[in-house]
Parts: sequence; structure tokens; C-alpha cells
Amino acid sequence: MAEFFVDNTARPRRSLLSVPAINLRALQKLSSLDCDGAIFDLEDSVAPDMKDEARSNLLSFFRETPLANREAIIRINPLSTPTGLKDVEAALTCGPQAVLLPKVEQPSDIHELADLLDEADAPEEMQIWAMIETPRGVLNAAAIAEAAHTIAARLSAFVVGLNDLRKDTRVPARPGRTYLVPWLMQVVLAARAYGLDVIDSVSNDFRNLDAFAMECEQGRDMGFDGKMLIHPAQIEAANTAFTPDEAALVEARETIAAFAKPESVGLNVININGRMIERLHVTGAERLVAIAEIIAARKAGNT
Repeated sequence: MAEFFVDNTARPRRSLLSVPAINLRALQKLSSLDCDGAIFDLEDSVAPDMKDEARSNLLSFFRETPLANREAIIRINPLSTPTGLKDVEAALTCGPQAVLLPKVEQPSDIHELADLLDEADAPEEMQIWAMIETPRGVLNAAAIAEAAHTIAARLSAFVVGLNDLRKDTRVPARPGRTYLVPWLMQVVLAARAYGLDVIDSVSNDFRNLDAFAMECEQGRDMGFDGKMLIHPAQIEAANTAFTPDEAALVEARETIAAFAKPESVGLNVININGRMIERLHVTGAERLVAIAEIIAARKAGNT
């Protein structure tokens, strides 16, 4: 195995639209949408007898219409199936920023895909994202996240899948996700413990945008970086909820500037406007400002 760790450069992941690779119209429309990235789906949204066609669509799309300034993630089928192995081959040809592995339940799932990518000489920048969507996946989230700290694991993000988790646990879909919140927070905690980004689950009712906006705000307050979407109508609410607000940006810039002063060199704690701020907060502040600048630049059409 090559010896490297994943690049965790700050980037906005507020809105990641799931696009069925079988849907040519959806693929063609993608370039006009304001999502931060697209998850090209070869798994759940594609019928078994249409997998080859979907894969062919994806190969054509990446050959002809690369996404500009946005992340491309390909969700493959499980590696235990011949379809999954074909999907990996297609992903290697397409060259997305990440490959999303479904139903991850243990660290060996990550290592198996990492080995396949490494053996195929995939670029070091090609990352692995893991769907956490089963009871075992949630229970083992910390052990799976720890795989990010092993040589060549490539793991950089979790994506929560609540549809499968609800099915397996028999917890019904209810407003507020009351009985799911402990599990969601467990996944967030595991991700943060090992430096991973973490994306909140889809919301199936794309017509109720008010409820969706509230769910986005809930996910933001729980610590998620963004949300996986199933419909373009959900993009605006997700972008609004997960965009750094102005007050937080002002505080972040003040923190960066205060610790950059000559008199702050060697200090781990300083007083900023009557609040004691530790140097460890500088990293988070720099990340917040970097994300805000990327969002502003893309909005202005400068990148």
C-alpha cells in the first residue's frame, strides 16, 4: 500500500444532491444547479437490470460534462456483488473526488475498497466515503472512523442513511426524528473524533420544504457539515442552513487576527472582547472562513 493520509482541505458540503445515474435528464440538469456536490447513485435508485446502462451513462457524463468547482461522488453497489466490482472499475475511469461505499459495518469494508483503489493506482486524492445506515454500522461507527488514521485508508467522510436504519430498527419516520437523534449524534461524535466530515441523511418528503428547512437546521445544530438531498428543490434550504452565518464569521476572523498578533505568540489562551479563547479554536475559525470564502467566490462566479 502507498503511505499517505487523506487530504482534509476545507470545502463546503452543505448540499449533496443524489442523482440516479440511470436518469439522463437529471444528469443533464446538474450543471445548472447550485449544490455543493453530486452523489451519482449506482445503487438503490437503479434497478438490478439497469445497472449496466446506468454505469454507461455515468462514463459518458464524466467524459463530456465534468462538474466545475463542485465535488463528484459515486455511490457504488456493495463490493460483495459483481456489480460493485464493476462500479469500482467505472469510478476509476470517471475519476470522482470520492467513492461512496454503502452499508459500511466494519473497518474491513473500508480497507477492502482502499486496497482495490490502491491496486489500480487510483490517484491519492480519490477518497472513500462511508454510508452509515445499519444498526451494526452505527454501533461500529467509532471503529470505522478510526480506519481514517490507518495507512492508505482514504476515508474522509460519513454519510448517514436513515431509510435503511429505520427499516432495520422499526423506528417510524416522525417529525423531529426524536428517537433517531441519539444514533445520529453517535455517528457525528465518531466522525469528529477522527477528523471526518459527516453528512446528514436525506429527507424523503421533498414537497414539504418548511419541514425540510427545520430538519436542515436540526442537522446543523447537531454538528453535521451538510445534507444529502434527493431533489433540487431542497438545495436552497440546505445551503441556507449550513452556510456560516455572519456573526460566526466575524468571531472567527477576530480569533484568527488576535492570535496572529506579535503579543499573542506563545500564548494558548487570550482575552477577546471579554471572552477567554483558546488557540485550539484557531483551526476551526480558519476552516469556517475558508469555507465561507469558497462559497462567496463561487456565488460571484470567480472560481
